[in-house]
Amino acid sequence: MPKSKDTIQEFADIAKTLPENLQVVCFELLLSHHLECLVPRTPAPGAKSAPPEKPAATEPSEPKTVGGSAEGQEDLATKDLHLKARRFLEKYSLSIDSLNNLFYKEGDQILPLYEDLKTTRMSEGQMRVTLLQALRNAIDTGDFEAEVKQVRTECTDRKCNDKPNFAANFKNHKDFFDFDEYTKTTKTVKLSEQGCSTLST
Repeated sequence: MPKSKDTIQEFADIAKTLPENLQVVCFELLLSHHLECLVPRTPAPGAKSAPPEKPAATEPSEPKTVGGSAEGQEDLATKDLHLKARRFLEKYSLSIDSLNNLFYKEGDQILPLYEDLKTTRMSEGQMRVTLLQALRNAIDTGDFEAEVKQVRTECTDRKCNDKPNFAANFKNHKDFFDFDEYTKTTKTVKLSEQGCSTLST
């Protein structure tokens, strides 16, 4: 029991390193994963081993080929991060676990784990989508930037696209970004030092 308490406390400490709106989700994911790992997975003696369950697929699954082109879901490893993303973690004293609480790897794609942005305000939702997309892109390319079109699409999917104020929301949060002025022709927004710092809190 003391060991379990230490583990739960460790999960709580990890969750505290994330933005407040993601702390509860992070803690629940870590605890859920830990509890699943406690259940023995080895079959009873003499029992036939059943094939592992496949996660429900949203698209028709492709057959696996030699070399494993269809890969399963897995945590990010340090080797998966662009050098600039590694420097970001070092600069703000974050661990790879911080990223694994937000994203996972499937094949060569980096996908979000979070489902809820933990805000009912559309302007906050738009900024959180933008920051998280920039972080996800930085893991792969090293550039903390997000495409405006993709931000708009995700905001629409998450029902936080305030169309009349979409541009105004960027202008009102210009300190987060490395542009002099947001205009209708702006296609990509890059995070400023303050925007990167906001990601780390």
